[in-house]
This record gives sequence, structure tokens and C-alpha cells, in this order.
Amino acid sequence: MNKTLKRAAVACLVMFALLMINVNILQAVRAEELSGDSRNTRNYYARYAIERGRIVAGGKVIAQSVETESKKFRFAREYPDAKLYAHVTGFFSPESESAIERSENDLLDGSSADLLLRRSIDLFTGEPTKGANVEVTINPKAQKAAYDALRNSGKRGAVVALDPKTGAILAMVSLPTYDPTELSGTEKGKVFTRYDVLAKDKSQPLLNRTIGQTYPPGSTFKVVTMAAYLEDDSSRGPDTTIEAPQQLPLPNTNISLPNYGGAACGSGQVTLKFALERSCNTPFGKMGLELGYDKMKEQTEKFGMGEQIAVPMSVAQSDFGEKEDQAAVAMASIGQRSNRMTPLQMAMIAAGIGNNGTVMKPYLVNKITDAKGDSVDEAKPEELSQAVSPETAGKLSEMMVSVVNNGTANLAQVPGVQVAGKTGTAESGDRAAPHAWFISFAPAEDPKVALAVIVESGAANVGAEATGGHTAAPIAKAVLEAVLNK
Repeated sequence: MNKTLKRAAVACLVMFALLMINVNILQAVRAEELSGDSRNTRNYYARYAIERGRIVAGGKVIAQSVETESKKFRFAREYPDAKLYAHVTGFFSPESESAIERSENDLLDGSSADLLLRRSIDLFTGEPTKGANVEVTINPKAQKAAYDALRNSGKRGAVVALDPKTGAILAMVSLPTYDPTELSGTEKGKVFTRYDVLAKDKSQPLLNRTIGQTYPPGSTFKVVTMAAYLEDDSSRGPDTTIEAPQQLPLPNTNISLPNYGGAACGSGQVTLKFALERSCNTPFGKMGLELGYDKMKEQTEKFGMGEQIAVPMSVAQSDFGEKEDQAAVAMASIGQRSNRMTPLQMAMIAAGIGNNGTVMKPYLVNKITDAKGDSVDEAKPEELSQAVSPETAGKLSEMMVSVVNNGTANLAQVPGVQVAGKTGTAESGDRAAPHAWFISFAPAEDPKVALAVIVESGAANVGAEATGGHTAAPIAKAVLEAVLNK
């Protein structure tokens, strides 16, 4: 009998030990795995148990949590003007988030270490935990103007505007857009079905083109080439002359670089100001050849290209391209070849020129406050780089004003305001009409806004002859007027 009891006792001890081992494995080793398992309904319901903080732009609520009548889901996410701000707010779905909803998730759901004091006070007073509120830098008037103007073009594209002096993002519009409410419901089946439809849509409505897509910048990049050329010799200025042949033979090839449409560029010997006004290709190809790849690459890096930037969402890297032959340098110097830029990067270039050569780090989150309105964190503008000297910036500004007043961008003119800008037409490489670009800042003498506009494959009724001056400049004008209250 004693042997039987001993065996039973040993068996119980072994089973207890195995049970404890299993408990420890579940709680310590596999805790994170099990917590993140999509079949864990506790997490699913918990996502909707806390009142997430609001996302606010210019005093306007653009995302908030509202109470529901459901016993399982206490709160649901709501997005006023959903499509207008979709790529700013992002969505909050049963298992994932995007944009600000993702980057600021631990603040919005109240779990951030920065909110420990607030949670402790709430625990002591018995109040439910609430998330922090996120105030973004978006100017609602600028956002609406950009959205309406781009939508009226009938094309895909992007608009991004910055405060040149701080780097604050004033507008961030990407079309086509989507309704984040459809991806933020509590019914998984409906949400996942809708997400699959959007993800498979060839027009890519989920893509934030302002920061997530790179394009050949076309002639807007000529301001970078001009910057490098002026920095290389401080005696050069707007009235310096340069050769501008109708065709520029490319070294070690049997092809030539023509001007747009095969046109002549003045008399063949033009000022730098005239070359930028008319956006001639050959003088800029010639500048690139004279400077060489290394100097061109160095100048692009001074404008922030190649930097890992987060706003706080990650930004795709812009790039001048790998070192090839001289012909490739000439083509890259007019914004083609392997030269690829995000709209945000092009806006940063315009902003840097307008800000006396200093490029500020772009940011989208202005302030964080807790549920009681107390400040948790506030943005502090940071310099990213000194792209060019103030003297060079002044020369570039003068020439870019002339582009708007006398050159290819007259449709960007704003009455009573000196506008600086540069148009661009970039070959897309897929037999579609070229992309239309425009970058700008205003007022030129003391900029309050800098921006970049891209209209993919030009605009309706313009087709292959689309240029930034025809299609992108009027969109920019609408945004400039909104920011400057004109």
C-alpha cells in the first residue's frame, strides 16, 4: 500500500512540476506570441475598451473615439472628413493601424510611459484610462485647398506643403484616397474584405504618395543642379552666361540631349536666369557634366537626400542614383535617369532655398496633451542641413521668382505676392503621359509656405504635352492662397 501511495505521490509531483513548467512557458516564454495571436479575442475586445485620444488639426477633430451601444465594443473610431485626412490619420482596424494611428499608438491608447503619471492619478481617483490627444501641424484650409484642386485635375498625385522656417507639414494630400472608417470597424470580416479590395486596387489608394512614393523629378530638379553650379563658384549669378545649344551631345554615346520639344534655347548663349525661366535642358546637362557626379551627389545630400527621415511616419528615401557614366550624370542633372524623389523631398528643397539655404527637419506632430489637456510633449523645430549658403539661396530665389513672373509658371502667380517656383515635366517610362511637377515658396522675400505638387501622367485634356506649368502650378496657387489668406 505504501508503495502505491508513494507512486501516486511521485506521479502527482511530476504532473504538478510539468504543470508549473507549462505555466511558466506560457507566461514567460510564449506570452508575447500568445498575446499577439489573432485568435486571442481578449486583445481584440481590449482594443475597443479604451477611449483613444483625439487627433486634431488646427483645432478641428479629425479622428476620435465614440461610445457604442455594443456590450463587447465600448468605443469605435470615427473620422470626420475621413477622405480628406486619410493619409494623415490612417486607420485603426481590429488588428493593425496606419499613419498617425500607428506611429502615435501608445500615446493614443494611453499605454505610453510618458503617460505614467496620468495613469497613476486616474488609478487613484478611480477614473478610466484615456488616451492622449495628438495635435498635428496640418493647416485645414491648406489641406482642403490642396485636396480640392488635385481632385479637380481628375488625376492621381500628391501635394505636400511645409513651413520653411520650422519644417511643420501644413498639407499632406495623396489621391486617390480612401475612407479610414471602413477599415476601423469592429467586424473583422467586413474590415478585412474592404482592406483586400483597397490593397489590390491598381490605383493604390492606401499609398501615401507624399512620403511613400518616389518619382523622377524632371525639371524641378534643375534648382538642385543650379544650386551646385552656383556653390561651385561664388562669382556666378543670375546674369552669368552659359552655352545652351539646341542639342547637347552626350559623351561616349551617339545620342544627344535635346531641349523640351526639340526647341532652341534663346540664342544659344543665355543667362542662368533665362535657362531656369525657360527650363532649357541643354545648359543644365552641361552644368552636370562640368560638375561631375561627386559634386552633384554631394549637393543632393546637403538637401537631405539619402537621409532616413520620419515625420513620424517613415519616408521613402530619395536618391540621385548610382555613379554611372557622364551621359547618365547629364540626364540625372535634368531630373531623369535614375534620379528619384518623394514629393516631400522636393518640398524640402524649395523650403531650404526659401529659408536662406537651411533645410529644416519635416514633422507632422505638433503637440501631445493628456486627457485633461495637460501638455505631454511639444515639437521643437530642428535644422536638418545647410544645403547652400544664404548668398546662393538669394540668387536661386531671384531666379525662381523670374520663373513665375516671366517663365513657365505664370499660372502660379498670386496677386500681391512674389511667388518663387519651378515647373517640371518628368517622363514616367511606362508610355503614359509625363508627370507634371511644381515646387514653390512664397512670399519669396519672407516665405510662410513651401510646397511640391505632382500630378501623375499630367492632367485631363493635356495628355503628352502636359507640363508642370499647365497642371501642377494652378494647384500650388490654390494652396498658397489658402495659407496666405489671399
